Amino acid sequence: MSNPDILPAKARYIMIGGFLGAGKTTAVGKLARHLTDQGLRVGLITNDQASGLVDTQMLRSQGFATEEIAGGCFCCRFNTLVDAAARLNDATKPDVFIAEPVGSCTDLVATVTYPLRRMYGNEFTIAPLSVLVDPIRARRVLGLDTGGSFSAKVAYIYKKQLEEADVIIVNKSDLLTSEQLAELTGALQKEFPEAEVLSLSVRDETGLEPWFGAITSQTGQSSRSPMKVDYDVYADGEALLGWLNATVTLKADDEFDANGYLKRLAGGIQSRLAVQQAEVAHLKMTYSPDDGIAGEIASVNLVRNDNVPETGMALDEPSTGGQLIINLRAETDPAALLEAVKDALREMAETFFGVMATLDHEEHFRPGKPEPTYRDGEAPVVQAGCRPGSGCC
Repeated sequence: MSNPDILPAKARYIMIGGFLGAGKTTAVGKLARHLTDQGLRVGLITNDQASGLVDTQMLRSQGFATEEIAGGCFCCRFNTLVDAAARLNDATKPDVFIAEPVGSCTDLVATVTYPLRRMYGNEFTIAPLSVLVDPIRARRVLGLDTGGSFSAKVAYIYKKQLEEADVIIVNKSDLLTSEQLAELTGALQKEFPEAEVLSLSVRDETGLEPWFGAITSQTGQSSRSPMKVDYDVYADGEALLGWLNATVTLKADDEFDANGYLKRLAGGIQSRLAVQQAEVAHLKMTYSPDDGIAGEIASVNLVRNDNVPETGMALDEPSTGGQLIINLRAETDPAALLEAVKDALREMAETFFGVMATLDHEEHFRPGKPEPTYRDGEAPVVQAGCRPGSGCC
């Protein structure tokens, strides 16, 4: 039963943005669990430029009703977003919808939440927009530290995400000293004065309550004017990012350590991209064993070139085979991503003797120019062959 003291009678729409590798999926899962524990029904919507999304697999493995929108960001798939919410409503009638947009997208307030409020205000209340940051990446983008970072046009998208935020979340705060954290939060508050800046660690579950309170309270999103966005620079920045989604079948002659396999494979991909000086934005993988408990998965995550692959979820038992999903984003040629993955898989056959990897499906590309369906009351952008309401962009 819904708890009327937490949220209004209408369904709450919460969007959690942030650049690739900021920890959005983990945050979505923690928030969804918190709300579920309060007696609220929760529906999740994930988003990607292509199908086969690790985020969807991870959230469904935690038992949450999850819809996936592929083929472009929410801004370009607005009607599909509404359709996904309708499907969740038909299935579970959520009190709260939590949406996780593509990590390279911005201008979400003008193209998603304002149109939602205008056209579906009788059905939803809109929460303040949260934008998460990885603190190491944020310090580099803001010029507080040296180290591997993105080119200027990719950094433009990063900063625009922060500019439109109602709440900026410095996630993984445990990675910084207290002095570094204070310096970063001060720099964010100075450059983006209209946002509230909070620091926390989603994984360690520290500092979550102020954030949860901010996005589930009766107060909705601010009504400030939409920010200005140079869509040519935005498109150029996205086009600098290589994108790869792949599914791989693993079959073994005998039981093998799937947790170790994932971590070793991630390291192999990382080392190959380092040789190319490709800046990794995010590499994440999940493995679903054929012989395991339903919903049980292993996962590995890498968010920077100079970081180490980290295990997120682990299997308790060895495996004899299953499905591996790979999502890789980096500032480089997409073809280089595919070659790095293929080379690393070939090497794994020598390291994990008897484990055969078959690449079942892959998509590697650069994102196309974003063309929002709506933007703060502007006429819809409809491609040839599309009809309004069809969900295409």
